[in-house]
Amino acid sequence: MQQSINIKNKRARFDYEILDTYTAGIVLGGTEIKSLRAGKASISQSFCEFNDKGELFVVNMQIDEYSHASHFNHAPKAVRKLLLNKRELKKLQKEVATTGLTIVPLKVFINDRGLAKMNIGLAKGKKLYDKRETIKDRDNKRNLSRIKKSFNN
Repeated sequence: MQQSINIKNKRARFDYEILDTYTAGIVLGGTEIKSLRAGKASISQSFCEFNDKGELFVVNMQIDEYSHASHFNHAPKAVRKLLLNKRELKKLQKEVATTGLTIVPLKVFINDRGLAKMNIGLAKGKKLYDKRETIKDRDNKRNLSRIKKSFNN
């Protein structure tokens, strides 16, 4: 097709400890998929939740309106359904209900068949000291790589 679309949620791995990941399909309309293929989407403030029927939806996902559409355009922050196997849905719903974990979108991409997919993660929220630990580890790795690079030259 064309260049690959890869929209990431960079805050997710910083704010949450990802325990398990799944790949889900997204139900989109015509103008939504066209706008997504143009790279006009954001999942930084989005989250996933179940409805009464046990279906999984992504909330707060921003897909900008398609520029070449008429007045039949889509709503930018509509609730969109995610497609998973029944077994995976039941497992996720049980984990969310019993242990208080949350489901966060990690990445939106278009697969090789041209279908919109989303990587979601079963996550546990980090405390402030965990976030500080993450920052400290990242800084230590950066300094270590600088020292290794200076010794190699």
